[in-house]
Amino acid sequence: MNKVVANAKEAIEGIQDSMTIMLGGFGLCGIPENCIAALVEAEIKDLTCISNNAGVDDFGLGLLLQKRQIRKMISSYVGENDEFERQMLSGELEVDLIPQGSLAARCQAGGAGVPAFFTPAGYGTEVADGKEVRYFNGKPHILENALVADFAIVKAWKGDRMGNLIYKGTARNFNPVMATAGRITIAEVEELVEPGELDPNFIHTPGVFVQRIFQGAKYEKRIEQRTVRQREA
Repeated sequence: MNKVVANAKEAIEGIQDSMTIMLGGFGLCGIPENCIAALVEAEIKDLTCISNNAGVDDFGLGLLLQKRQIRKMISSYVGENDEFERQMLSGELEVDLIPQGSLAARCQAGGAGVPAFFTPAGYGTEVADGKEVRYFNGKPHILENALVADFAIVKAWKGDRMGNLIYKGTARNFNPVMATAGRITIAEVEELVEPGELDPNFIHTPGVFVQRIFQGAKYEKRIEQRTVRQREA
């Protein structure tokens, strides 16, 4: 089955105001840059975004925050985005902060059809407020619900026309679990190949999880913070 679409604009067709979307990536590594730009251009608003973080002020999901297109963030780390902090503290943005492992596990559960699970992470903190607590082997655990999304948007290194994906290096972060948890999954790839060109032993996301795929362009691949030392004379 050929799942190829022409570009990011075509890939995001059907995403509407007030929908929930998952976006892969960790920091600025492995984020779907092309689709984020298309969402900004489409001016879709009131989105609930599930992502490990919210980019930086002028890149990644930070671009959607600048345009006030995000109503709620479900994420784990937000330390590099001043606009995120401002909107959260002012009450403009609803935020659900989740321990990073729990966020990954909730996405994985959503993709696996597991409705909820118990975890010790977050017990005794604000994360546990209002959640069921049970004891296993004498240790308290809180109930976490699975996460699913109307659309999951991921970024891979290589993909074929059937939607099989390979991620490269650190970009193999939240992308694989989120690819399984969207009702419609969109994949943008750096290199699009024909079926049979990918070694099946190295495929990270099988094509059964992907409904749309396209070859992206002009990836910046920014680094959140680069600290270097002075060269010795």
